[in-house]
Amino acid sequence: MRTICLYFQIHQPFRFRRYRFFDIGNDHYYYDDFSNESIMRKVAAKCYLTANQVLLELIRKYGEKFKVTFSISGIALDQFELYAPEVIESFRQLADTGSVEFLAETNAHSLVALKDRDEFFRQVQAHGKKVEKFFRQKPSVFRNTELIYSDSMGAMVAEMGYEAMLTEGAKHVLGWKSPNYLYYNAINPRLKVLLRNFKLSDDIAFRFSNKDWNEWPLTAEKFTRWLNAINKKEEIVNLFMDYETFGEHQWEETGIFDFLKALPGTVLSGTKFTFSTPSEIIKEFQPVAAVHCPHPISWADEERDVTAWLGNELQEEAFNKLYDLSPVVNQCNDPEILKDWEYLQISDHFYYMCTKFFSDGAVHAYFNPYDSPYDAFINYMNILSDFHLRVQAAIPGMVEEKRVAELQKQLSEKEKKLETYAAELEKVKRSSSPKPSSTGTAKSRKASPAKRKPASGSDTKSKQRKKPGSTQTKSPKK
Repeated sequence: MRTICLYFQIHQPFRFRRYRFFDIGNDHYYYDDFSNESIMRKVAAKCYLTANQVLLELIRKYGEKFKVTFSISGIALDQFELYAPEVIESFRQLADTGSVEFLAETNAHSLVALKDRDEFFRQVQAHGKKVEKFFRQKPSVFRNTELIYSDSMGAMVAEMGYEAMLTEGAKHVLGWKSPNYLYYNAINPRLKVLLRNFKLSDDIAFRFSNKDWNEWPLTAEKFTRWLNAINKKEEIVNLFMDYETFGEHQWEETGIFDFLKALPGTVLSGTKFTFSTPSEIIKEFQPVAAVHCPHPISWADEERDVTAWLGNELQEEAFNKLYDLSPVVNQCNDPEILKDWEYLQISDHFYYMCTKFFSDGAVHAYFNPYDSPYDAFINYMNILSDFHLRVQAAIPGMVEEKRVAELQKQLSEKEKKLETYAAELEKVKRSSSPKPSSTGTAKSRKASPAKRKPASGSDTKSKQRKKPGSTQTKSPKK
């Protein structure tokens, strides 16, 4: 048996408005509501609602033979509720068919797994609750932000009870191995790992409408021939892509929806492949080996690493400053501050600061609302500065406690210096005091007339009265 896992990521960030230096401390609202609403409604009409209707018709046509999988970020779900609630309803209809699986991820579509274990666990738990609320499914498979994965991250995901995780079939990780098998985590073998076939996935997601591509135009029949050409021993083909591929990145005029409509029937009739969800795959297939990934990978850019978000000093500075606030934010119970805390962690903010050029740079520019990475950095840091002030003000006594702690530290340092100076002074005193003579005994030194102190009081007077050779006369009585 051979199968295809057709998986789609859905995410839309909360975009920030232009936040000036003089807004810091004066204006605490950070969001560009007009852009967020207009973009969401545009993408909902061009992609989400249209593609969902296509998938619903395909599921009704092919029944259990056709399966698809989604992961929807908590940020996207929040925007659906605000701007396009009909999108949530269309996903509920897909969920009710029983042929669609929804995966867990970080609620804020964040990079938190790279930095803060506790916050990572909290976000994953929050997202799982949202999936249960909207789609009545409890996720058992995890997909981290932008397919970011490492051995240690996989171990954390397994610790949370998830059975499998999705990531990129990166060449520098696999080497000669094929992504078309089921693997397992190198630290905790209980966690199964599904690897993306990036060539076949990108043929649809990126190259479909490129008329300079030597395989253009791509049809369902041609794609099916490529599937049949895969080594017969290779069991699983994971086609992972952005859901916005359909209608937004690849416009309807390119024929992308016609391709989607034709693909399931062509595959089912022309190949021995079936369609499966990740949960079904880990039950039906045995992993062949561990995938060793000591350093984080992702599905972004040519490097397939995290440099799209953390590849320069601007990104590193913003990222570290953000998570330096984590211990303080954890003391705060203000719901508005906690909401802004999550939205500040959205990975897109760091993506906008990327300074890559050439082919990767073009992709970054397409998604970037700023004129330059430096504008993105300045805007973000202004907002972060204001957020820091709000957190300080929200925690009673925080400023005073910080000042007291600083004073105590200064006092402790001064006390240490005083102790050091006292020890040095005592050392100097000991080295400068005269040493006692080594001749004679202590008794003779004590008895020596040279060192005997002169008598005081009456002794002195008696000496003056009794000088040698003198005579005393009494004065006559009157």
